[in-house]
Amino acid sequence: MANPKDLDLNLLRVFDAILRLHGVTAAGEELGLTQAGVSNALARLRNLLGDPLFVRTPRGMDPTRYAASIAEGVRQALGLIEATLAGGAAFDPATTDRVFRLHMSDIGEMVFLPPLLERLHQTAPGARVETRSTPQEEIEAALAAGELDLAVGFLPGLRPPVRNTPLFVDPYVCMMRAGHPRIGEALTRKLFLEASHALVASIGAGHRVIEETLLAQGLSQRIALRVPHFMVVPMILERTDLVVTVPSQVARLFERMGRFKSLRPPVKIAPADVRVHWHERFERDAANRWLRELVVELYAE
Repeated sequence: MANPKDLDLNLLRVFDAILRLHGVTAAGEELGLTQAGVSNALARLRNLLGDPLFVRTPRGMDPTRYAASIAEGVRQALGLIEATLAGGAAFDPATTDRVFRLHMSDIGEMVFLPPLLERLHQTAPGARVETRSTPQEEIEAALAAGELDLAVGFLPGLRPPVRNTPLFVDPYVCMMRAGHPRIGEALTRKLFLEASHALVASIGAGHRVIEETLLAQGLSQRIALRVPHFMVVPMILERTDLVVTVPSQVARLFERMGRFKSLRPPVKIAPADVRVHWHERFERDAANRWLRELVVELYAE
């Protein structure tokens, strides 16, 4: 077992980067080190800990059982150190020129960005914002690495060390064109099962519950359209008799864009639990804390 006095903090940062990124080269790029520098650090750490720590697989560098067992403790220790140091750093919204990077779906951008940018213009005019739609399985690593500051949306797959604060719960509704020839003021179970459905399979959100519901009802052959983004939906519904199941806030936005109607689904669908997420490594980062508190102020129920 290694003597803690022999451990260099930078060795633990290398360990954590390889663990998250599954590669020496990627870890070096994140840390600003050459591949040789990362390899040397890994060799030193292997010698100190008496374990190979990582093995090469088709997926990249995978942790050994020992490495996996210490991974969370190392990550928490690094996070505590970084948060302690960052906690004392001053952050002034009025003078910052920081780029804030957020994960959102395309419809999330429509819901969240206009009020957020309006407030930033008032309180942090030099701040800049970048949004991206990240595959859900990659969001935690992006938050941990600081590639994303926050992830906003229905993201049930995120677990500790990612933290979150609830914003609102949004029920799903079934939406269609106002002049739908078969569906009037109510959507019965029979009409729901007989309808042709459009499905939004967004890569960075938890709306897979919709597909699971349709499949559970035996409707795999009734999914006439599958798209990765919400924004195309209004144009499709205007020209077809398709039914799409979306969060109610999405439906309200679309109803401003055309003649649509939204009805309660005749099958049980758990609502979208919309939250703002950040990594515990940035719990005390002053800029991150300011931004997430602003998001909560603007959007929490």
